[in-house]
Amino acid sequence: MVKFPKFSIVTPSFNQYQFLEATIQSVLSQSHPNLEYIIIDGGSTDGSLEIIRKYEDHLHFWCSEPDQGQYDAINKGFAHSTGEIMAWLNSDDLYYPWTLKTVSSIFEELPEVEWLTTLTPGLWDWHGFCKAFHKMPGYSREAFLYGCYIPQNKNNLGWIQQESTFWRRRLWQKVDSHIRTNYRLAGDFDLWARFYLHAELYATNSPLGGFRIQANQRSRQVEDYIYEAEHSLNQLRDFFLWSPQVNRRLCSLFRLNHIPKIRSKIRKIYNYKGKRIVREKVDLPESYWKVEEFDFYQI
Repeated sequence: MVKFPKFSIVTPSFNQYQFLEATIQSVLSQSHPNLEYIIIDGGSTDGSLEIIRKYEDHLHFWCSEPDQGQYDAINKGFAHSTGEIMAWLNSDDLYYPWTLKTVSSIFEELPEVEWLTTLTPGLWDWHGFCKAFHKMPGYSREAFLYGCYIPQNKNNLGWIQQESTFWRRRLWQKVDSHIRTNYRLAGDFDLWARFYLHAELYATNSPLGGFRIQANQRSRQVEDYIYEAEHSLNQLRDFFLWSPQVNRRLCSLFRLNHIPKIRSKIRKIYNYKGKRIVREKVDLPESYWKVEEFDFYQI
């Protein structure tokens, strides 16, 4: 018998009328039989409430009242949740039609997976057209400690896309069941840092979520985000008593991995090891998910 773990998805929103309905539809159209969908509105005055009321029969909980910002709203939403699998989707972003089916199947078949994201993050434009997919080389705690997922960092490999990241409630409970609200912009990065205290991040090639590019998005405050992310990262480094490896530091300093004739000979110095979830026997009814370790590189 197929099992369907309960999902708790929270959408925080404030005056996002022009995008909100598409976000709601991308969640509800998943037709997942065990879904708690929660919307926490910050007291919108732009017509958002009419949209929310249109779908309220399909919502586990919703409210509209002043809050202390995005992360306070998300915490409030999760406080009303009971699902085994958790995530939040901002009110201008979107899931793909297969998202919850894919995540549900992976978590059910692979109990060792505590949190999951994609190697193929997507981007939407203002009107909801898919703009592009970005290919991530991989994820690992060691790469995270090196700052590989902070924008504009010299070691940058990309980012852990919040719209595509899901986790088990037991991991959420290990970080005291909340996002820290002292970070105004990088609460997601800080949550990933705290997750890395307890578990490695697994990834699938399947696209799971998309970030909408629009003029009023908070993520355009890049310098403030970087400052907060580095503060959080330094706390993680202190916990692990971490310092960069000498060989990797020299490789980065002299940019040896950018020299083709040298790069292949020194990969063991600067490679990272990630955990990727792949589908086996895809042409048969007996297909299944499998975890494989792989090397990825900063190039």
